[in-house]
Amino acid sequence: MTLATGLFVSVSMPAAAAGLDVDAATGGAIPSAATMQSVSYEAPSTAAAVPFVRDGYGATSQEEVDASSAAAAAAAAEAEAAATASSGSSGSTASAQTFAAPAVARSGEAILAYAAQFVGVVPYGNGNDPSDSFACDGYVQYVFAAFGVSLPRGAGAQAASGVQISASEAVAGDLLYWGEGHIAIYDGAGGMYDSPDWGRYVQHRLSIWGDPVYIRIP
Repeated sequence: MTLATGLFVSVSMPAAAAGLDVDAATGGAIPSAATMQSVSYEAPSTAAAVPFVRDGYGATSQEEVDASSAAAAAAAAEAEAAATASSGSSGSTASAQTFAAPAVARSGEAILAYAAQFVGVVPYGNGNDPSDSFACDGYVQYVFAAFGVSLPRGAGAQAASGVQISASEAVAGDLLYWGEGHIAIYDGAGGMYDSPDWGRYVQHRLSIWGDPVYIRIP
């Protein structure tokens, strides 16, 4: 009987007396933190194996921006330099050089001296001015114009403006004409001054090719 009473007392004892908190609304006991069961969770192993990926995107630093700008400027400068060199070698534009006017009256020697300053400087082209280019007839026309002689354009037309002479009669300042459409200034010593072809410059050749007609301009 005594045992039964003790059990009853234990069961009937208020929750507060047993050291438990009491819910004021229900009268039920609220477990303390000390009596609550600890629960732990374990993440699936596959979750830990997934790497963090940025999809290849990222912020550009100021150093990278500066470096990119510098590289672009250098590339532009290099392209401009290459274009300038290419235009010079292809003969599309002449050098910005000042050329002297003839200082004496017309003579064979004066014509050659004046013609010589364009050698290696003015490129071949369709022009008749050293600031642009010289075609073969444009070169002859320009040189003779400096001495007050007006010649037309066209190698054949220039040859027709003069008188045909023999090779033995030819002197410096006479013209050499090829029926294919080329004309040059004879140097009086077996060579000639002419503007030869695309990609080349006015030159002084020490020999004469083919079988030209010798022309003297009155």
